[in-house]
Amino acid sequence: MMDFEVDGYDALRRALARMCDALTREDVPDDAVFNCRLVANELLVNALEYGGGSASFGVRREGDLLRISVRSVVRFRPPETSCCSDVTSERGRGLFLVDALSESRAYSDEEGICVLVKLI
Repeated sequence: MMDFEVDGYDALRRALARMCDALTREDVPDDAVFNCRLVANELLVNALEYGGGSASFGVRREGDLLRISVRSVVRFRPPETSCCSDVTSERGRGLFLVDALSESRAYSDEEGICVLVKLI
């Protein structure tokens, strides 16, 4: 459906806006567009921070699911399980949010991080 290259936070914002516009044109429900934006943002921010400052991502429709794959320059593999940080912590909720909004999350060296988000 669509692929993007992201080499910084400005490029990230532009790519997410283009992704949301394309999903809206494909008649993806607003709630699913919101969830995809949040999931992609969380994964890409981590990829930029821990994966070498550059990443690519793609979004593909697979029936009633959207597949989001994120790959960074340096292989960045998030923990298998996630937990929500303490309410006083400033960080540590992103992967927990990704898992809460996704049907599944997996990692492979070929595709990077892949999540499936259900069309609501």
